Amino acid sequence: MKILVCITHVPDTTSKIQFIDNNTQLDKKGVQFIIGPYDDYALARAVELKAETSGNITVLNVGEAETEPTLRKALAIGADEAVRINAAPKDAFFVAKQIANYAKENAFDLILMGRESIDFNGGMVHGMVGELLGMPSMSPVMKLEIEGGKGKLSREIEGGKEFIEVDLPFIAGCQEPIAEWKIPNMRGIMSARTKPLSVIEPAEEAERTAVNSYEMPPAKGAVKLVDNVDQLVDLLKNDAKIL
Repeated sequence: MKILVCITHVPDTTSKIQFIDNNTQLDKKGVQFIIGPYDDYALARAVELKAETSGNITVLNVGEAETEPTLRKALAIGADEAVRINAAPKDAFFVAKQIANYAKENAFDLILMGRESIDFNGGMVHGMVGELLGMPSMSPVMKLEIEGGKGKLSREIEGGKEFIEVDLPFIAGCQEPIAEWKIPNMRGIMSARTKPLSVIEPAEEAERTAVNSYEMPPAKGAVKLVDNVDQLVDLLKNDAKIL
């Protein structure tokens, strides 16, 4: 089985975020970057499926040279080869177009990615890739099994769970508890140094969106501490006005 895992290169959730150039660019100075947490779940499940099916995993990132350590970590976790499409990820459609073009040329049986990236939280790329490839796309997938050329999936929907059976190939946007994150061991880290990491140029695609500016969310208001129920009720009624 040929599995493509698409990963993002995002700031660690503990990083302090600031903007530069009139709030049009992220200040990357001092920021630690990681594999997107939802992509980590996708990669972990791919590693398990590789063991079950004697498969092969390619990890793909749309990004510039700074993302290569993130790809090397994915190789250390268990991917067999990595591909970097040499372009800044301008927007969701641009990224989806690059993924779709690469996947079309390489005929993967399964495409996994996180349900969303944690920087923009759009949750759109898997659906766009599915549309571009004419392939089923499901998200958020919380359980995934492959049996007899079919995928058996489950996901949460409003009011319950949905169970899906779909023929290969298909696309899944993954989240917990589809698998447990994998931590690279020393053998994986050493082998990642010699695994292939290819860089390819992006397909031409017109720019469809532009960023005017970013801004931080408003600061949280002051906290009031109360030590009795009567005071709490009074505050909810007269200050918050929700009673």
